[in-house]
Amino acid sequence: MSEQTAHAAKSGWLNRALNAIEVIGNKLPDPAVLFALLMIVVWLSSWLLSGMTFAEVDPRTGDAIKINNLLEPTSLTAFMAKMVATFVSFPPLGVVLVAMMGLGVAEYTGYINAGLRSILSVTPKMLLTPVLIAVGVLSHVAVDAGYVLVIPLGAVIFYAAGRHPLAGIAAAFAGVSGGFSATFFVPSSLDPLLAGLTQASARLSADPAAAQLVINPLNNYFFTTASTFLIVIIGWVLTDKFIEPRLKNTAIDGDPADLPKMDALQPHERKGLRWATFAMVLSGVLLMVSAMPETSAWRSPLNGELTHSSAPLMQSIVGIIFVFFLIPGVVYGYVAGTANNHREIIKGMSKAMSGMGYYIVMAFFCAQFIYAFGQSNLGALIAIKGANWLQQMSFPMGVTLVGIVFLSGFINLLVGSASAKWALIGAVMVPMLMELGVSPDLTQAAYRVGDSSTNIITPLMPYFPLIVVFCQKYVKSTGIGTLIALMLPFSISMLLLWTCFLLGFWALDIPLGVGASYTYPVAG
Repeated sequence: MSEQTAHAAKSGWLNRALNAIEVIGNKLPDPAVLFALLMIVVWLSSWLLSGMTFAEVDPRTGDAIKINNLLEPTSLTAFMAKMVATFVSFPPLGVVLVAMMGLGVAEYTGYINAGLRSILSVTPKMLLTPVLIAVGVLSHVAVDAGYVLVIPLGAVIFYAAGRHPLAGIAAAFAGVSGGFSATFFVPSSLDPLLAGLTQASARLSADPAAAQLVINPLNNYFFTTASTFLIVIIGWVLTDKFIEPRLKNTAIDGDPADLPKMDALQPHERKGLRWATFAMVLSGVLLMVSAMPETSAWRSPLNGELTHSSAPLMQSIVGIIFVFFLIPGVVYGYVAGTANNHREIIKGMSKAMSGMGYYIVMAFFCAQFIYAFGQSNLGALIAIKGANWLQQMSFPMGVTLVGIVFLSGFINLLVGSASAKWALIGAVMVPMLMELGVSPDLTQAAYRVGDSSTNIITPLMPYFPLIVVFCQKYVKSTGIGTLIALMLPFSISMLLLWTCFLLGFWALDIPLGVGASYTYPVAG
């Protein structure tokens, strides 16, 4: 009884603390409005600082750095004249929309749903936890599909196996959201999105060469793929050895009639899945065969390499993601009977685009903010001053990386969108660290670790209330504090161990991804 009382007191304190964070976080404006407000701050700052002289030298001109006044008539008219071009040329916009059309077809026809159900249905009981977490990571290819598909399925399969359903939700949540920056061999739509923002931020650097810098969408691919195994191990150990024993005395009091069941794949779904998967594999084989010859058009015209930034293969990553999910999505739809004509395929694309309305609005204001920030020269001033301060402090590189991770994790508690946070802090962090010789690829990797690790403990994450509802189907008394207490061990473990994992990659000079480096400028 005393142990239960102590646990209740702890949960009550944690719940009050989280409620306070939620109140503070809810007072922050919407990310789109936040970008607009920050743009106004940039305008005013450029006006206030435009008449000041600074000792820092702009390497692009060799003169003392100067802040441009964006409130001058010529600057304001130029801003208005370029508003549309600034928006449509915003790097993350096109890549996300193109990738989402292919993924939208695969999700609409049911290929992704059937594939996940098939994997989970044949998993041995002893491997239930690691496979569920791995499937959660794999679901990232469909953006947010894991939240509405894998997490409730995690509860279902655990409940069907005689295990506590909240443990299934915790394991799936850890894979889908805690391991959001991990990729299980297949790149996710987050890769080109963050790479586009990193490229836009890197080009704010005062280094003239940065204006031509191209960030490969797979610049963190090796690290994020290897991270999947780390996330699975952490989640497996914690779920089976800590979380589930802790839930032993938590009664399942949900209405049995309302408890969902994991439906077995029907014959038409199995047939569609087989043909669709065959079509995806065949597409991959054909791509590999066409890329192998030394005279392949996929290779770089400069040096004949496939992984060079000038190689059409590397420039076509987003298009390849589109095709690789469009083809099996179409095949599954026709074979399984979920999409009987071309109009259904277009409807799937349209449905995916209809869900991108908010992102497009946010991208518009983000693009305008980044343009204004770059034109003002504030980024160059902050980067050079910050680099000079870091050089004076002489922090070891390992300490700098840890600082990036923990700063990102803290900001994530108040701002839920991964792209919104990176657009805000990357515009300062990336060019500043480039001045210290740190590559944008490494800075982005450190950000992704911190951002993912605290996803599962912030009630400001858009899907957090939905996870609470999933839990309440089984344990009616579940609240925000309950879910936070459930996920806190995952968050702390991931933050510490994943940071060490990144430091290990850096110390051993293991490649982060395709076309990536640890230093700037790239050696050689």
